[in-house]
Amino acid sequence: MHKKVHLPTKVCPVCQRPFTWRKKWASCWEDVKYCSERCRRQRVNLAKSGESSS
Repeated sequence: MHKKVHLPTKVCPVCQRPFTWRKKWASCWEDVKYCSERCRRQRVNLAKSGESSS
Protein backbone atom coordinates (compact mmCIF):
# COMPACT_ATOMS: atom_id res chain seq x y z
CA MET A 1 0.00 0.00 0.00
CA HIS A 2 1.20 3.51 -0.81
CA LYS A 3 1.90 6.15 1.79
CA LYS A 4 0.04 9.31 0.84
CA VAL A 5 2.14 11.42 3.17
CA HIS A 6 5.05 11.14 0.72
CA LEU A 7 3.23 12.70 -2.26
CA PRO A 8 4.40 16.13 -3.44
CA THR A 9 2.20 19.13 -2.65
CA LYS A 10 1.58 22.64 -3.99
CA VAL A 11 -0.48 25.60 -2.81
CA CYS A 12 -3.31 26.86 -5.01
CA PRO A 13 -2.86 30.59 -5.80
CA VAL A 14 -6.64 31.19 -5.77
CA CYS A 15 -7.86 29.49 -2.59
CA GLN A 16 -4.46 29.26 -0.83
CA ARG A 17 -5.10 25.62 0.10
CA PRO A 18 -2.50 22.89 -0.30
CA PHE A 19 -3.20 20.11 -2.77
CA THR A 20 -1.35 16.90 -3.45
CA TRP A 21 -0.15 15.11 -6.55
CA ARG A 22 -2.71 12.99 -8.40
CA LYS A 23 -2.06 10.18 -10.80
CA LYS A 24 -3.77 12.03 -13.66
CA TRP A 25 -1.18 14.83 -13.22
CA ALA A 26 1.79 12.44 -13.48
CA SER A 27 2.87 13.71 -16.90
CA CYS A 28 2.25 17.42 -16.25
CA TRP A 29 2.79 18.04 -12.51
CA GLU A 30 5.13 21.00 -13.18
CA ASP A 31 2.38 22.72 -15.20
CA VAL A 32 -0.39 22.22 -12.63
CA LYS A 33 -1.16 25.50 -10.84
CA TYR A 34 -4.69 25.18 -9.51
CA CYS A 35 -6.22 22.58 -7.20
CA SER A 36 -9.45 22.29 -9.17
CA GLU A 37 -11.31 23.36 -12.26
CA ARG A 38 -13.37 25.68 -10.07
CA CYS A 39 -10.26 27.58 -8.94
CA ARG A 40 -8.96 27.76 -12.51
CA ARG A 41 -12.24 29.30 -13.68
CA GLN A 42 -12.38 31.64 -10.69
CA ARG A 43 -8.90 32.92 -11.55
CA VAL A 44 -10.12 33.81 -15.04
CA ASN A 45 -13.14 35.63 -13.59
CA LEU A 46 -10.98 37.55 -11.09
CA ALA A 47 -8.64 38.68 -13.86
CA LYS A 48 -11.54 39.95 -15.98
CA SER A 49 -13.13 41.84 -13.07
CA GLY A 50 -9.75 43.36 -12.18
CA GLU A 51 -9.26 44.72 -15.71
CA SER A 52 -12.61 46.53 -15.79
CA SER A 53 -12.13 48.23 -12.40
CA SER A 54 -8.63 49.58 -13.24
